[in-house]
Amino acid sequence: MLPDPYCISPRRFPQRSCLPTATADMSKRPAPSPAAFTPSLPRDADSYAGSFQLHINVASRHLTQKRHVIVYLPPGHGADPAVRYPVLYMHDGQNLFDGDTAYIRGHDWKMARTAERLMLEKKIEPLIIVGIWNTGIHRIDEYTPTRDPGVKQGGLLPLYGRFIVEELKPFMDATYCTDPARDRTGIGGSSLGGLAALLLGLHYSEYFGRIAALSPSLWWDHGVAFRLVRHLKRKPDVRIWLDMGTREMGGGIAQVRRMRDLLIEYGWLPDKDLFYREVRGGKHTEDDWGKRVGTVLRRLYPVKTSRTRKPRPTALAGS
Repeated sequence: MLPDPYCISPRRFPQRSCLPTATADMSKRPAPSPAAFTPSLPRDADSYAGSFQLHINVASRHLTQKRHVIVYLPPGHGADPAVRYPVLYMHDGQNLFDGDTAYIRGHDWKMARTAERLMLEKKIEPLIIVGIWNTGIHRIDEYTPTRDPGVKQGGLLPLYGRFIVEELKPFMDATYCTDPARDRTGIGGSSLGGLAALLLGLHYSEYFGRIAALSPSLWWDHGVAFRLVRHLKRKPDVRIWLDMGTREMGGGIAQVRRMRDLLIEYGWLPDKDLFYREVRGGKHTEDDWGKRVGTVLRRLYPVKTSRTRKPRPTALAGS
């Protein structure tokens, strides 16, 4: 577990005065599509075997900003209330399912389409995907663990985490046919969302048993994530996907290798409970994350195979 200063109060986080190495990259990002903050179901929602539900302007007692939440429900959800489904909570929810609401219009992960195809092919478990929309200019604050004096933003991740585990997750568990067990619940994201997923998943390991950290922004606040992970007193029982494209910003590959090595030092085993990938030619885009989300799901939510014992040959009578 990470120490109390990590979880309780943003003012008690360790502070750094260094400017993040990727500040220039952040300033070059194009302006978001106006539709990125207008809630709507995917225009092709009727073509899915599963379904979508949209929760608009979800409030929190921990955060001042409201946010939308979109939920993908697998085929057959609710037909038998006794059937319970694993859940994956994803940051930047407007980028997951619909190009009309994506940060850059037309460029979404197509995550529900990929997940549903894999479910129908019986390559992954049927699961519920909860897309938590970001709140625009407040995204950096909510997805980062410390306030960086150079950027003059950040530090609300502890409160965003409390919103998820104390408010959103209980609501989802009460509303949908979820399996609330920690080993059936995951958290994921990319970029700053990948950073948030990694830190929240490790800190709240009593709630999350699976982490998908795609292209995590480990550069934030001069690598504060490494110091926070080193506060772990023991290795939690969490399966982690960790990756980076070879054509991403700055020193991303070097940083993600360093995090891989740190996790291995704590006891994670490559391709057992740590799935690490360097994606050749991979860029820092929604399209690139969408291309590999199927592989992420197959590692974190594989179909359970039942092993049957072969019967011993019986001796023939008279032998």
